[in-house]
Amino acid sequence: MSYNRRSRLITQGIARSPNRAMLRAVGFNDGDFDKPIVGVANGHSTMNPCNAGIQPLVDRAMAALKDAGAMPQVFGIPTVTDGIGMGTEGMKYSLVSREVIADAIETSVNGQCMDGVLVAGGCDKNMPAGVIAMARMNVPGIFVYAGTIKPGQWKGQALTIVSPFEAVGAFTAGRMSQEDYDGIERNACPSVGACGGMYTANTMSSSFEALGVSLMGSSQMASPDPEKADSAAASARVLVEAIKQDLKPRDIITRKSIENAVALIMATGGSTNAVLHFLAIAHAAGVEWSINDFERMRKKVPVLCDLKPSGKYMAVDLHKAGGIPQVMKMLLNAGLLHGDCMTITGKTIAEALADVPDQPR
Repeated sequence: MSYNRRSRLITQGIARSPNRAMLRAVGFNDGDFDKPIVGVANGHSTMNPCNAGIQPLVDRAMAALKDAGAMPQVFGIPTVTDGIGMGTEGMKYSLVSREVIADAIETSVNGQCMDGVLVAGGCDKNMPAGVIAMARMNVPGIFVYAGTIKPGQWKGQALTIVSPFEAVGAFTAGRMSQEDYDGIERNACPSVGACGGMYTANTMSSSFEALGVSLMGSSQMASPDPEKADSAAASARVLVEAIKQDLKPRDIITRKSIENAVALIMATGGSTNAVLHFLAIAHAAGVEWSINDFERMRKKVPVLCDLKPSGKYMAVDLHKAGGIPQVMKMLLNAGLLHGDCMTITGKTIAEALADVPDQPR
């Protein structure tokens, strides 16, 4: 059976010889025109650590897509980084970039009739942008998170990107030495990956697990670790199966699944930026959701995780303790998740969590 439901428009028939000729120039051969074409929206960029580790993930995903019988086509998407842009005119481009990125993904995927899309992103705005685009286009899609940064260390203290922000205030007020000010700046960001607490990037990545558009357990992995690239390859294989089953984002993104995502955000003490992003995601998916729904969920979901910036621990600590699947299992057992919601794997939330222990081990 052929699964190139959309791309056959540009690859099949006598009249499409010029189209095929151009595709041959980028690696297509005779047998490839019957395969599904999968867009890979590549957020790799050396503009920031959040996105600087994406290319190895994309490479693994591209190889896995080919091995699974698809034809991947990679295209770039831009990024704006709040941590660098804040306090400057550049910050005016931050939220606007979400719409630019969503439009860029939609333009590439729909402009070439692709059969599915894998979005690889790792910063505040390219993450919701990817899911907004997936919901708008409603072609099979999966989100691959770049991964979290590992904590920095200075004199036995774990550091995040907030540490140098706080150091600015302390040093300016005369409460911090030059040595500590310099040491924190030089050690706060020791690797690639997004901000290491439950800031916006990790909030969105974890909520995408609960929403059902990312693989379970993938959202709090450290960007440089081999398991992150393994997860990207697994995501690619899952996407090809979703294309075969014609499992689309709007089959997954529903009012109930958004409730699941917001419940997870509340339980982890997630970023308030999730409010404006999920309002936009819901709108793109045609789901009724208002700002009052966040307050409704806040009132009934307790905070289960002691994570920075409001708490003590880092995303990598949460991952070691069982990660987002563990939090979701606790919420499910408490009747605070809809277990019947579909995920990109074709399993329901309850089925996906079946083997997760009831409590952290």
